[in-house]
Amino acid sequence: MTIQGSGLKTGATMEILKIERLSLHFAGITALYEVNLSVYEGEILTVIGPNGSGKTSLLNCINRFYTPTSGSIFFKGEEITCLKPHKVTRLGIARTFQNIALFKGMTVLENIKAGRHIHMKSGAVSGAFYLGKAFHEEMEHRKFIEEEIVDLLELEDIRDEVVHTLPYGFLKKVELARALAMQPELLLLDEPTGGMNLEEIDDIVRYILDIKDLWKMTILLVEHNMEVIQDISDRIYVMNFGRVLASGSIDEIQSHPEVIKAYLGDDLLYAGEPRI
Repeated sequence: MTIQGSGLKTGATMEILKIERLSLHFAGITALYEVNLSVYEGEILTVIGPNGSGKTSLLNCINRFYTPTSGSIFFKGEEITCLKPHKVTRLGIARTFQNIALFKGMTVLENIKAGRHIHMKSGAVSGAFYLGKAFHEEMEHRKFIEEEIVDLLELEDIRDEVVHTLPYGFLKKVELARALAMQPELLLLDEPTGGMNLEEIDDIVRYILDIKDLWKMTILLVEHNMEVIQDISDRIYVMNFGRVLASGSIDEIQSHPEVIKAYLGDDLLYAGEPRI
């Protein structure tokens, strides 16, 4: 049973992302089953659920790493279900990953610049010789990265460091920076605080809120840390065994018996445990 709720605190009304009856099967395994989900412009929507509930598979379908078995995905009213991944990116959807996917032999700045390639317009000849239009375009992109992203995420001190020399918390920041370099309208974040200490988590939460407020960006977030979820989520979807179990505000979600059962089991549910 799916318990729906509004919970929308932003006042946004435009659906920037709409998913209808999305299913995904792998060799007899059902990763997603008829998932319906809406993301509204300007909100932070968080998807939660036990391990293996289909959260990352959902993100992989949205940015087209996976091809859904059935169902539809719409971004700003345009169906993207069968588009190539690079075309989805060009439409304005960027992504970070649960398992960090950076170019480890490149510097921080070079990794961030890799996210700008979709905005490059100069031709092959000018690009090869780094002259004229290509040179000026490079300078504009570098200015944007340094003034808008490096400053925002406080990466100035490590901008020239090779990525493989950096600790884990910094790598998560660099991956977020590379996604921002694409200037997306919808940002998909897969476990952005996973594996971090308390100080690093506080920093990432602050960055996410700044991105939403300063860049007016819509964010779809997969997260396990309930304190983070409570602090930043406008609405929440709960998944279990590939299905949407419930959706709504944090208060609606954490008091619902089916959600508590999915996280804690029957014993704790009937012992009167009130929170997920």
